[in-house]
Amino acid sequence: MALVASESDGHTPGSISGTVVDKDGASIPNAKIKLTAQKPNGNGSDSRETVTGQDGHFSFPSVASGPFEITVSASGFATQIQKGVVPEGAEYVVPNVQLVVATEVDVEVRVDPVEVAEEQIHVEETQRVFGVIPNFYVTYVPNAAPLDRHQKMELAWKSVADPVSIGLSAALAGLEQADDAFNGYGQGAQGYAKRFGASYADLVSGTFIGNAILPIVFKQDPRYFYKGTGTKKSRFFYAVANAVICKGDNGRWQPNYSNMVGSLAAGAISNAYYPASNRNGVALTFENALIGIGGSAVGAVIEEFFLRKVTPHAPSTERAVN
Repeated sequence: MALVASESDGHTPGSISGTVVDKDGASIPNAKIKLTAQKPNGNGSDSRETVTGQDGHFSFPSVASGPFEITVSASGFATQIQKGVVPEGAEYVVPNVQLVVATEVDVEVRVDPVEVAEEQIHVEETQRVFGVIPNFYVTYVPNAAPLDRHQKMELAWKSVADPVSIGLSAALAGLEQADDAFNGYGQGAQGYAKRFGASYADLVSGTFIGNAILPIVFKQDPRYFYKGTGTKKSRFFYAVANAVICKGDNGRWQPNYSNMVGSLAAGAISNAYYPASNRNGVALTFENALIGIGGSAVGAVIEEFFLRKVTPHAPSTERAVN
């Protein structure tokens, strides 16, 4: 018996449904539908089969959120394959599957990669640490579709415009004011406003430069690709390496120019709005860039080993081998 997702796993299962028709739009009954998806908590693959009813309709209930593939076959027709991503706790309706007779053409229908990436982004935008703090820049899909220019800018905008992100910048400004950091700003409401502006400007410039503009220029993916498998040692070195390497839009690993150059650029830009007494010289800018790269490595390690456990809407993945 195939295992299905349940709310006890900490995830709300979704479902898949659709209709199979011929080239004239007539329903095809008794078509064989094979589903291949993830099992709950990443326990291997969920492989199920069903057949269409007299109206050509089929459905699979209780499917774990994440990518899936269905194979549609019927006597006298060419087999087709369709892919998609099941949203958390929602129904994914497969566009009408139109089969053609096998003697005409053998077709494999695939979803546009841009559409697949858009659906994966929508899942990522629900990921929040402890259900609150945005955790948008990590994907738990090993072969996630690459982002196009618009999607990289969209993800950056939603990250910096998120109320929690703005609130964290406001809280940081309050701590700086209490500690009289950047004392050139002074105290009072005006001093706090300047500190908040600088804190939020750091967030905006760092996010857009390092996670959108430079990834577009260098054709790199700004997200962290969660590993989750292998020994703890291999996962640790994988996470640390992600500070200086990343996946390109072509799916190959390459030097992470976006992060390294972005750290330098963000530090240089900050000199325009920090008090003169606190501005970074060239040497200090490079020093802070190295600290930023080191911080990226630490953040990746935390992401790899801890944040997955406290991010409620993160899709299931293969369990790590301890």
